[in-house]
Amino acid sequence: MNHFFLRRFVFILLLLFLLMPAWAQEGKDAYVIPIQGEIDRALMIFIRRGIQEAEKAEAATIIFEIDTFGGRVDSALQIATLIGGLDEIETIAFVPATPEGTGVSWSAGALISFSCDRIYMAPGTSMGAAAPVFQSAEGMETAPEKTVSAVRAQMAALAEKNGYPKGIALAMVDMDVELIEVYLGDELQVSTTSDLPDLERQAREQELTLEKGKVISPEGKLLTLTAGEMERYGVSSATVADLDALYELIGIRSTAIGRLEPSAPDRIVSVITGAAVTSILVLVGLAALYLEITSPGFGVPGTVAIIAFLIIFLGGALLGTVGSLEIILFLLGIILLVIEIFLIPGFGVTGISGIVLMVIALVLSRQEFIIPRVPWQWTVFLRNLRNVGFGFVGSLVLLVVLLRVFPRTPGLKRLILESSQEAISGYTVQSIESSALLTGRRGSAVTPLRPAGKADFGGEILVVETDGEFIEPGTAVQIIEVSGNRIVVRRA
Repeated sequence: MNHFFLRRFVFILLLLFLLMPAWAQEGKDAYVIPIQGEIDRALMIFIRRGIQEAEKAEAATIIFEIDTFGGRVDSALQIATLIGGLDEIETIAFVPATPEGTGVSWSAGALISFSCDRIYMAPGTSMGAAAPVFQSAEGMETAPEKTVSAVRAQMAALAEKNGYPKGIALAMVDMDVELIEVYLGDELQVSTTSDLPDLERQAREQELTLEKGKVISPEGKLLTLTAGEMERYGVSSATVADLDALYELIGIRSTAIGRLEPSAPDRIVSVITGAAVTSILVLVGLAALYLEITSPGFGVPGTVAIIAFLIIFLGGALLGTVGSLEIILFLLGIILLVIEIFLIPGFGVTGISGIVLMVIALVLSRQEFIIPRVPWQWTVFLRNLRNVGFGFVGSLVLLVVLLRVFPRTPGLKRLILESSQEAISGYTVQSIESSALLTGRRGSAVTPLRPAGKADFGGEILVVETDGEFIEPGTAVQIIEVSGNRIVVRRA
């Protein structure tokens, strides 16, 4: 019954994603792709599919409707790279003001906006505050300088590529940057205080007056600009009321525009690959796996564990972060854990190695890189490690609770073994007569005993062990104790 349920569940999942609706909007001159809510890997996959659809339709323009507080740095950088690689398609970032939206393009949203060829904003919207942050015990904190430096350099590179003022890009990421207005002749420009000497030299060479204006962003503050300020300083191309006004301004008929919306599978992937859901799946999966390994046969815990880990790895596969390496490492970790529990007394290197391999596999299933090399990758790696670690710790707590609750719960207590067969009750692997016959027998070590190995007793090869003494092959030995399958020897 459990196998039948599992097969049906897997079939439904695969069918759901195989039937993921394709966008059939051939013949459109432009496409609108919304970037709304938190920037994450699922959104990146959606945007990549949308770009591919626009390229397939040979669209001339893609309008990215951006309404977000930000999100993952790695996903934002990947989205910016996707947009920046569109040489044959004009890209436009538009920040709308709608009743159901927030009217902002902050943090990762600003990075994505600067990757577009042109930016348009609706009245009442804003953009900026692009410094990378992370969640700590004290709340949100600015990321280390290495990560800030990487994002700052990328923002500046995008500004240079698309003709936006570089100083504004820097001030949005780095609070140590002071940005001021500068009038070079009659032309209004913006400049960081560190770039003022270059502007003064330029003014002298061109025989122009240089006049400093107001401070746009003082040192110690991150820059955020309104729609009007973005237009004033030459970042936004224009301020328009809504998408219809933008269509009219750029000369595209609304009937020639296709809009691509996230489908139900997109939203499902976004949920199951989220940090909270993944941590819960890891927690439930590990607890169920332990119950299954330590219980006879195959039952409900095994089915639950398979479903939990199947969802984790299937979600990662859809995001492109799971390959054969992650699956092999995870299965190898389970095998080592089983060996440790059933074949090796105590808990040592094998069991720890199994747990480490499982942790590595689960962490790698949440990221596209294997070894972090740049600062933002280290940030992502540590976040993934923390989420998986929470799942492992939570599974231990859950196991303690389950092992206390199950024996007292009707219908559930049969899932675990309540009694054990102890020697004091008369249970033994070998009969008392067999144990008595073995005790005292003499033989010789066939393999090194370190302390376990094999010994020959009159042509009968037995697996034996010492009390810790090392015995070389060929040494005469004598059986001094037989306890179940454990045969203890010493030098004869």
